[in-house]
Formats: sequence, C-alpha cells, structure tokens
Amino acid sequence: MDEINPETLLRAYAYGVFPMGEARGSDTLYWVDPELRGILPLDTFHVPRRLARTIKAEPFTIKVDSAFRSVMEACAADMPGRGGTWINAAILKAYSELHEQGHTHSVECWQGSQLVGGLYGVSLGRAFFGESMFSHVRDASKVALVHLAARLIQGGYVLLDTQFVTSHLSQFGAIEIPRDDYKSRLADALTGEPGDFYSIEAGGRDVSAADILQSINQTS
Repeated sequence: MDEINPETLLRAYAYGVFPMGEARGSDTLYWVDPELRGILPLDTFHVPRRLARTIKAEPFTIKVDSAFRSVMEACAADMPGRGGTWINAAILKAYSELHEQGHTHSVECWQGSQLVGGLYGVSLGRAFFGESMFSHVRDASKVALVHLAARLIQGGYVLLDTQFVTSHLSQFGAIEIPRDDYKSRLADALTGEPGDFYSIEAGGRDVSAADILQSINQTS
C-alpha cells in the first residue's frame, strides 16, 4: 500500500502537486501535476443570480469543521451519475490527520441533524486547495462553495485551487492556467502572513447570508 503522511502532503502541496487514488478500493496512489491547473480567482468570483436568491433564503445551517471526516466519507461515496471516486483509505487517513493539525477544513450544509452537502480542502499559507465536494440535496455543494469563497476572501487568501475545471465550477468563474503560471501564483501565496480561515467569525458573531454575499461583492 502506498503510504502518505501529513508532512509529505504539505510538502507536495507547497510544490504544486497533489495525490489521487486509482480508485476508492485501490491502494495505489498517483501524484498529479497537471499541465493546465484549475483555479477560481477570488477577485472575480461570481455568484449566479438564482443561487444568490437561494443563499439569501438560508435553506441550510452552515457549519465549519464540525464533521470533517463525514464530509470526506460522503465525497468518497459512490453516487448516481458519478461512479467511483479517487478517495481511498490512505487519503482518508492522511487528510484526517492533517485536519487534526489544523491544515484541512470542511464547509458543511446541514438540514436539522442531516449533513446534506459540503466540501473539504487543504489550507497552506494564503492558498486553499479544494479537494472534493458532495451534495445530497439541490444546491448544497454550491452554497458550501460560496461560503468557502467568502471565508477565504475575508481571511486574506489569494489562491483558490480547484485542480481541474468542471462545468459545475465554471459558473463561478473557474479558469485554467498553465503550470508555470500556477506555480508562480502558488509561490506568492506561500509568502507573508498565512490566511485566517476563521476571520469572518471575528467577534463571535453569527455569519449571515448577507455577510457572505457582501464579502464576495466587495471583491468582484
């Protein structure tokens, strides 16, 4: 079985590569360094109009880091239309350990006691590396992504890495950039004070839908 640990993962992300399992039930891992890298520029992040209305209606309770492993397990699960995933046992273990060290985070959508959508990723310096997302009800993963973007903007992050660009991400403004450009942006994001993933909650106040949309609108 290919072994990865938190230290190896952090070095890999700082270099610009990330791991993927061959399949959920496989022990094989690959290190990926795409020629074209997907990113979501935070200064032009776009919230589609219909989704903004959904966010204002607040259909979900948004939580952060309250069920990290459950989010990963939901992302790893087979779903209709998606088939298998690349999140294997080694990845689940290593990223859970990173979470205990404060380097990985989840944004979660809840309805009552049910986790219905969310995402997780790695935080390093002023970069956030989005790993995977899931949705059990309409718009849950999209709402989680908007909450993530607002949090990153408020916290001083400058790079949101999506690895690849999908139609799901394109509606928010995701683009592909060449590997050299990406690594230049990454190097910049790893200098200076690290981003503060929790700054949007400064003062202990609740974060409203208006706060989220205002944070994004101030930069776009």
